[in-house]
Amino acid sequence: MGGAAATRPAPGEWQPDAIDRQLVRLTQAGLPLDPDPWGRLAERLGIPPAEVRARLQTMLAHGVIRRIGVVPNHYRLGYRANGMSVWDVPDEHVAEAGRLLAGLDYVSHCYQRPRHPPHWPYNLFAMVHERTREAVAERIREMAELLGERQRGHEVLYSRRILKKTGLRLKT
Repeated sequence: MGGAAATRPAPGEWQPDAIDRQLVRLTQAGLPLDPDPWGRLAERLGIPPAEVRARLQTMLAHGVIRRIGVVPNHYRLGYRANGMSVWDVPDEHVAEAGRLLAGLDYVSHCYQRPRHPPHWPYNLFAMVHERTREAVAERIREMAELLGERQRGHEVLYSRRILKKTGLRLKT
């Protein structure tokens, strides 16, 4: 986010005002789908766009919101086959393997998680979105080839439905 810089307030120093609350209400379902979302919000709030950005930066600095980013609905974009690939990677290779998988343009997110032996040996997760399960399977084959001997096995778990993704909500 560009624009006006907000200084990090001291703990307990920042208290939301009526405009902050209204800003959260206006954005809790997402930013306006507009070429100038800050301008649209500014119009609704009666403040300059730079102030919208500064207020959001202050909320970020205070941990009221964690991030501002895109959360695509893959189903609406036509990606119906969503496969979470799970990998059993020796711990000494997991950082390198994670960097390799995260660098692929078809991996939306990649992260390490603890194993839960004996039932769950997997410690590296990488999400792939495609239009068909066959396309996901091809991507997983590419990933297995890329990892080579850095991995001891893998599975793919397919989504059956999209989970509701929401941000900060204020009660009315």
